[in-house]
Amino acid sequence: MKKIYFLLIALIGFSGFLNAQNDPNAKKILDDVSAKLKTLKGVTANFSYTTKDRKGALKGSVKGQINIKGDQYYIKEGSTEIYCNGKKVWNYNGEDEVTVADVDNSDEKMLTPQKLLSNFYDKDFTYKLISSSGSAYEIQMAPTDARKNFKEVTVYVDKAKNLILRSKVIDKSDNLIEFSLSNVNTNATIPDSRFAFDASKHPGVEVVTQ
Repeated sequence: MKKIYFLLIALIGFSGFLNAQNDPNAKKILDDVSAKLKTLKGVTANFSYTTKDRKGALKGSVKGQINIKGDQYYIKEGSTEIYCNGKKVWNYNGEDEVTVADVDNSDEKMLTPQKLLSNFYDKDFTYKLISSSGSAYEIQMAPTDARKNFKEVTVYVDKAKNLILRSKVIDKSDNLIEFSLSNVNTNATIPDSRFAFDASKHPGVEVVTQ
């Protein structure tokens, strides 16, 4: 499920690191996306992602749903679910166990929703506008810290919706992870209860605290 964290890139629009001195054209586009996203009270969407190895062979394909509200999020992939209320994260295996832990922003190598929703990356990326043709802007981004577990991210900003609905990530092993969003609702009303695991609704599930 860790790869799903990259999906948050598409919804958040890299609002955390737009202060860096990079390509001004890319900055303007991302600033506009960030400004729009900050006005949204809740976002729901379907997502899909595929992983290919360095030779282009398909390694896997996954579909799921995601909800975001401020620094809270809910992700469902098959029977597996992740809940986060901004302070705690619950990972439910869909069967008999859920692990709960405090949100950890100290991992320098992991790209997490909390980091993307803060200013953690305001100095950690370089970015440039690659293409303005067609229906989307193509922006390429790279981490300045070699310890990150990915080495390149490309996002596509839909010109009509002013949102990032597609992204590509190249990890350290040169695997290509491609994400896309569909059925995006940017005016969703989501109760806070969506972002916390309710043990009373899952009788018999073991809760493991990390």
